[in-house]
Amino acid sequence: MQTALILAAETAHNPLIPEWYDIIWSAVAFVIIFLVFWRVVTPRITKMLDERTEAIEGGIKKAEAAQEQAAAALDEYNKQLADARAEASRIREQARADATAIGNEVREQASADAARITANAQAQIEAERQSALQSLRSEVGSLALDLASGVIGESLKDDAKATAVVDRFLADLESSQDAQASQAETER
Repeated sequence: MQTALILAAETAHNPLIPEWYDIIWSAVAFVIIFLVFWRVVTPRITKMLDERTEAIEGGIKKAEAAQEQAAAALDEYNKQLADARAEASRIREQARADATAIGNEVREQASADAARITANAQAQIEAERQSALQSLRSEVGSLALDLASGVIGESLKDDAKATAVVDRFLADLESSQDAQASQAETER
């Protein structure tokens, strides 16, 4: 039995080594499949990969162009923003200068109005003072003449000499008042 097994083993075929006809048919099938892949499938895959590469590169170029446009738009926006800020600053400064000029003009106008009102008031006061002085002079003159007439016992109303005496008396009275006023000022 052992010999039968050995014999059977010698005549039996090794399963790891294929037969020659299997090798030939496998080679023919491989060549056919290889040719089909090489002629049909590979160009289609290559074409598809090329299209995909072009699409990706086109997308990248579009993205780069969009990025450049966005950067340019951002630069333009920043420039416009800086211009707007400069314009706003210039307008603020102009408004401040205008406000200062208007304030100065209003102050000058108010000063001029105050000076004019003061001058008018002083002129009016001086006119009223002169009028009062004139009235007082005539009153004092008539009172002095009446008093002098009472003392002398004669009427002095029509006499030119009496008028001259009254005027001299009033002038002396004014000079004595002026002297007293100047003396009071020097004592201060």
